[in-house]
Amino acid sequence: MNHWLKNPKAMILGPLALLLAAILACGSSATATPVSAAPTAAPAAAAPTAVPSTRAASAPAPTAAPTEAPAMVMKPAGTINVGQKELGPYFGSPKLSGNPQIFLNNAMPITETLGMYSFDSNKVVPMLAESWDISADGITWTYHIRKGVQFHKGFGEMTAEDVVFSFGQIRDSEKHARASNARKIFFPDDGSQSTPDDFTWVVNSGVAFSDVPILELLSTPRATIAWIVSKKQFDQDGEEEANRNTAATGPWEIKEWRTGEFWRMDAVEDHWRQTPSFAELVAWEIPEESARVAGFKTGNLDTFVMALDSISEIETVDGALLLQVPNAGQAGLNIYGQTYLPARDGGGAPWPNYNTDLPWVSPNSDVNSAEWQTALKVRLALSIAIDRQTIVDELLLGFGHPLALRDWAGPDESRLPARMVWDFDPERAKALLTEAGYPNGFSLTLSPALRGAPSEVEACEAIAQYWDDIGIDVTFQNVPYGTLRPTFVARTYEGFSCHSVSIRLAPVQGYANYLNDSVFSYGTEHPFLEEKIPIIQTTTDRVAREALELEVADFQWDNVFGEVGLYVFDNIWPIGPKLASWDGFIKQGDLRQINGYEFMKPR
Repeated sequence: MNHWLKNPKAMILGPLALLLAAILACGSSATATPVSAAPTAAPAAAAPTAVPSTRAASAPAPTAAPTEAPAMVMKPAGTINVGQKELGPYFGSPKLSGNPQIFLNNAMPITETLGMYSFDSNKVVPMLAESWDISADGITWTYHIRKGVQFHKGFGEMTAEDVVFSFGQIRDSEKHARASNARKIFFPDDGSQSTPDDFTWVVNSGVAFSDVPILELLSTPRATIAWIVSKKQFDQDGEEEANRNTAATGPWEIKEWRTGEFWRMDAVEDHWRQTPSFAELVAWEIPEESARVAGFKTGNLDTFVMALDSISEIETVDGALLLQVPNAGQAGLNIYGQTYLPARDGGGAPWPNYNTDLPWVSPNSDVNSAEWQTALKVRLALSIAIDRQTIVDELLLGFGHPLALRDWAGPDESRLPARMVWDFDPERAKALLTEAGYPNGFSLTLSPALRGAPSEVEACEAIAQYWDDIGIDVTFQNVPYGTLRPTFVARTYEGFSCHSVSIRLAPVQGYANYLNDSVFSYGTEHPFLEEKIPIIQTTTDRVAREALELEVADFQWDNVFGEVGLYVFDNIWPIGPKLASWDGFIKQGDLRQINGYEFMKPR
């Protein structure tokens, strides 16, 4: 469960850049000087949030509302200032948004979805839908849309028409990681959909689908959701205005933003779910950890995305608290260039990053071929050259554990065979490189995917050092995720990335990124996965689905292909003296980013 951090193991932090006050002062006119919140009563104690579970219930049909909005006793007042590594320009269109905007929109939250992850588990409960029903054959889902929910900016009540429009935006997106799933599930060629009235949406997918990929699209907070926006705004104001000044339904409304500087949001009074206690939420883009720490110590920031080795600095702040969020996410290594299927609509040509000159890429997709086995030796050498336990101990300060296969963290991890443990063996790694024909190593590019996980850059730098120790010439490319991600989508990136993701509902949730029709790519596609994964996605029987997931796990482990795990990590969120803890009001799902801003209250 979440709990207060007591006597944490800490490392010595390097020199801090004590310039944040000047950065903030010249950054914007939105909140040049952060305003202290007006005093009010602290919230009643709530039950701590439990560790997320990855077990997905079969055919859920929830009916209870996720939370009841408390009676409004006073007008929202004051400002929450939060430090982010990366914001980028504001995007609110489901069709045009990419990361990090997708995740930040629902973590803040400006946007909302039909469902949400509960406060104490990965179970999905209703949000903008009051409930949903599933037919006995698993083919038809009926969504009962909540009445009375108002869009921002005066665009009226949300209806089923807005829901269908918003899901259609996801279907048409060239950036959304689950666009292909939205097409297959909600807009299939051999299915149908209807809106019998203004608050009912009936979707017949033509074939049965596992509940996992469906619930993933329904449920915030994740970067793979379908959020609801006003169709009327798009029709009236056009796509560009709706994208930059979005009328959504969340407790916070976008008001002003500047690329590379800030997003400013106002509280939505009398919100249907939870009216914030604070009047304003300002997210500041501050890439440097030292500058975010300095901002917190000087009181300019109330909370921020924090590296774990900053804990000792936060403990020096009078009145500051540390909130530990166990099993917040999982990190893995993506090995790009292994796209053994022709590019979509490429006339049979391969993807741009399929380059057989890369030592880890085989010119033959047959796993029994000599070429495949040679490339496999290279991939295995790179994996066993990494000391995962030391990364956990020294960079995560013990807040985590090594992971065999990414997408399996959580209770599903116990289903993996005992043989799936990455031994740290640099001498064997060197021998494998020699056997593969690279006794003097080779060159590669390694990039950390900046996605809000703790110590994500430092851990990736450690991997670069481990590879240097076995003779690999590593070019470390540290660029904003908004710059890196388009190269993943286009399949042009040919290197490696350290990539954190959420705890999954089930492993199949992450498998979507290994399919040829996926917008987003982990850099690995293979005929075996292309055959197996769609079967898993459409398997409604849980026992059968889990057996198939293990088949894929065996393939990926034996071939060091796609699912290379690094570690599971906890997250630590700093709480400034102005804020009370919102423990118990943290939505589960994806915990790399802070969430629950609408439940924050002044201390």
